[in-house]
Amino acid sequence: QVQLVESGGGLVQAGGSLRLSCAASGRTFSSYTMGWFRQAPGKEREFVAGVSRIGSKTYYVDSVKGRFTISRANAKNTVYLQMNNLKPEDTAVYYCAANPDIITTIPGEYNYWGQGTQVTVSA
Repeated sequence: QVQLVESGGGLVQAGGSLRLSCAASGRTFSSYTMGWFRQAPGKEREFVAGVSRIGSKTYYVDSVKGRFTISRANAKNTVYLQMNNLKPEDTAVYYCAANPDIITTIPGEYNYWGQGTQVTVSA
């Protein structure tokens, strides 16, 4: 049982940076793989980045490699997404999610979701 709350979204110009945070409840946080997804208007929800239970493995969609970094601080029950060199194409609602298995890119395999935080990147 995990409750997730995202924060850190906002409006930035292209080339700028944002750091998203996802705070989780409970003492079972370290039992879950964590992922970040995003959904733009008229688009399907897509996987952005994932991190394993102790943070030793990460995976990124090609479009954000070299620009985004996912990390977790299990002692703080928090997962982060550092986003650098943002592009207008990154504009979307960003969601954090948790699943009890290995990193996956499939939204349906994540059991818990936050409410999302809006990221808007102007040209």
